[in-house]
Amino acid sequence: MEGDCLSCMKYLMFLFNFFIFLGGACLLGVGIWVIVDPTGFREIVAANPLLFTGAYIMLAMGAMLFLLGFLGCCGAIRENKCLLLFFFMFILLIFLAELSAAILAFIFRENLTREFFTKELKKHYLRNNDTDVFSSTWNSVMITFACCGVNGPEDFEADPHLLYSSLEKATPEACCQRELQSREGMFVNKHACLTGVERFQNRQGCYTVILNSFETYVYLAGALAIGVLAIELFAMIFAMCLFRGIQ
Repeated sequence: MEGDCLSCMKYLMFLFNFFIFLGGACLLGVGIWVIVDPTGFREIVAANPLLFTGAYIMLAMGAMLFLLGFLGCCGAIRENKCLLLFFFMFILLIFLAELSAAILAFIFRENLTREFFTKELKKHYLRNNDTDVFSSTWNSVMITFACCGVNGPEDFEADPHLLYSSLEKATPEACCQRELQSREGMFVNKHACLTGVERFQNRQGCYTVILNSFETYVYLAGALAIGVLAIELFAMIFAMCLFRGIQ
């Protein structure tokens, strides 16, 4: 009976890790394709810091899941105690890192307020200076989400960091309406936008736009996070049980 239970656990663990292995291979493949694709997609990603960072995060996650799935599959099917122990330690580190991130996010949730982002924007934003990471990221966010500042164009009024002529208001180019919401998109009317014509500006603040965009996914993301933590917990239990059961 004990042998049957061990055998069942072994094949369940192999199946579980095989899906992790496939998922990691897919993410790894997509990440590599996005970064090295010669047909032009690479230029679009490179022009957008958010997409560029996302591609490398996808690559790292894919590599990690690929390795994790491989270790779990090999350790289960070959009944290798060394691989199972390494798999357990790897999962444990990921589990603790995710748990720490969740705790830190809960502790510092006060910093994610509208006032905090407004203060940081006014302090560090350098308008069209794309060599500055902070400014470049904000420009990408404003262009992608068709929004302006944290609360709206008024965030940029009377800001000493923003240099503009007497003919132009403080509205940065990233707040101007475009035919296509990307850095390559043509301005609807750039001059009118910069001289304060409101109908050519994105008037809504990014805080509200992004909050509304992700509001429907908050509960789904929470459920997925709990699901992932539960799966990792069961994976550790299975790995330890199999480790202890191998003679």
